[in-house]
Amino acid sequence: MFDSPDPWTPFDRWLAEGTATEPRVPEAMQIATAGADGRPSVRTVLLKSHGPDGVVFYTNLHSRKGRQIEANPWAGFLLHFKGLERQIVGEGPVEPVTPEEADAYHATRPRGSQIGAWASHQSAPVEDRATLEARVAEVTARFEGHPVPRPPFWSGFRILPVRVEFWQGRPDRLHDRLVYEREGHGWRQSRLYP
Repeated sequence: MFDSPDPWTPFDRWLAEGTATEPRVPEAMQIATAGADGRPSVRTVLLKSHGPDGVVFYTNLHSRKGRQIEANPWAGFLLHFKGLERQIVGEGPVEPVTPEEADAYHATRPRGSQIGAWASHQSAPVEDRATLEARVAEVTARFEGHPVPRPPFWSGFRILPVRVEFWQGRPDRLHDRLVYEREGHGWRQSRLYP
């Protein structure tokens, strides 16, 4: 599997095996970002696509992660398949997806999630749960009987990995760590001590 010239074949395989064995949300991906102040933050998002064009997730552009990416367009990501004792870890610069990509993905989301994207001022303080629920009711009424368009402040980001590590747990903490690092237009592979 690791004779692949790039990380995407093993990425596909590990994600498929993780999807088959993880009980819930195998596409849950942790991303780390840092703003201009250099202070890192980590949160869980959903991996929506991956491949030679990068690793894609969607969010409110005014959220903490959106603001941090705007100030410092680099991110790290982690997919953890606990039952398989595996991790896929990567890092690289970040770019926005195209409006067409964001529109296409938004159209596939459940209506409740589409409404939630409009109703939530993600990462901003909210007085109480009732305030959020009132905003949801207001947005639901506004779009009653109509498709819910993508909010202009909601879109996606693509991490363009320059490094991808495949970590496999082993007995006695003698783990396997195989790394792909971007080198020109190709990838260089190496093995790391655990």
